[in-house]
Amino acid sequence: MVSATPQVSIIFPVKNEGANVKSTLDSLFSVKTPIPFEAIVVDDASTDGCCKFIDTYKHKVKLIHTKGIGAARARNLGAEHAKGKYLAFCDAHLEFEHYWLDGLILPLEKGRTDAVAPAIAAIGDSNFIGYGMSLSRNLRIKWNKKKRGLFDTAIIPGGCFIITKKVFNEIGGFEKGFKTWGHEDVELSIRLWLFGYRCSVLPEVRILHLFRKSHPYKVSNEEVSYNLLRMAYSHFNYERIEKCRKLITGVRPSLIEQQVKQDGVLRQRHKFIKIRKYDDDWYFSKFRIQF
Repeated sequence: MVSATPQVSIIFPVKNEGANVKSTLDSLFSVKTPIPFEAIVVDDASTDGCCKFIDTYKHKVKLIHTKGIGAARARNLGAEHAKGKYLAFCDAHLEFEHYWLDGLILPLEKGRTDAVAPAIAAIGDSNFIGYGMSLSRNLRIKWNKKKRGLFDTAIIPGGCFIITKKVFNEIGGFEKGFKTWGHEDVELSIRLWLFGYRCSVLPEVRILHLFRKSHPYKVSNEEVSYNLLRMAYSHFNYERIEKCRKLITGVRPSLIEQQVKQDGVLRQRHKFIKIRKYDDDWYFSKFRIQF
């Protein structure tokens, strides 16, 4: 239900998505919900013309063009233009089910969590379905298995989740200092937990996700490593920072570390430590992550 006063702003960051943008929006506008929402597409300097159809699209969509600001900043930009009480961040290659918004908003309205994701199933692979994420010993993403009812998750998948705009603004949105791509949803989730908020999965709600074979962004090892160390310096103790340094290959960690520090991460670290409610030991212990 589209409305001039939306309750939910659904934000789609887009980068060279081909036909996926239209099929995702077609799915969004075809499913049933009484909840008023708006759709915001942030086209992050696509070169394949994937958003041109929006000018004549049968449904109203707010389209924002950028000159290429990266995944985290594109999401933040969409949030700045959002009118809804709730922000839904979604990939532009999804298929939705009836009343998915209703299901995900309910635990937020009841105060049972602060950010919630659905179960995410793979388009074209009936054997795969994930229920939020956790981290492995080398900080790689791994999907949770199903549990009954709403449950805590270490990481909310960036491909689809809903958060109140109030909480999103209180924590400062996605990391503004990140490079093009890498660790956006991991860092946001960790920050939410350390600042005293909760991340959850509602397995009764399911969306379908296209897991693509190629990446839309030109991602470099240097930029992913930069984001990793920026996240580590922002939130981790020095033992874990050193472990993150050892995860970096192909580039000199000392050079990445120097740049991260020059970009003010130590000021951010000091700020975060002063306002967070929990430390990283608590977080890793809570979710039994051996890192």
